[in-house]
Amino acid sequence: MGLKAVEATRREALALAGLAGFVAVLAPRMAMADEQAVTAEIKKLYGDKAMGSGKIKLDVPEIAENGLVVPINVEVESPMTDADYVKAVHVYADGNPLPGVVSYKFTPACGKASASTRMRLAQTQNIVCIAEMSNGSLHMAKANVKVTIGGCGG
Repeated sequence: MGLKAVEATRREALALAGLAGFVAVLAPRMAMADEQAVTAEIKKLYGDKAMGSGKIKLDVPEIAENGLVVPINVEVESPMTDADYVKAVHVYADGNPLPGVVSYKFTPACGKASASTRMRLAQTQNIVCIAEMSNGSLHMAKANVKVTIGGCGG
């Protein structure tokens, strides 16, 4: 079993090199999410449903010296009873390659709707948090994090 030689003309090789250069330069810019991408993602999931505010405590640093490890704490006010509880919390970052960062599911058995994690942020951006309640209502909180050293290749 032998290997077959692949022959390419100089013109084909130059075209391939040009395409690779184009992708290398533009792909990172095209890959970053933005506020519109986050809005589109939220609209895809919830349509034009009204968003309340004030129930979510979103704790993120105002300035993150290193985008590799940015702490985030989310807590949603709720009695966490069978009749009234937080079903899910979704966190989005509008400057990362993909807008969705993390989703948490809750039940009344959790007793408290809170979660903590660390996330990577590529640049200064908004963090958006959506809480889905058991009665179908939605609540939103937003915070801006200034990143001095990017964590996603920046």
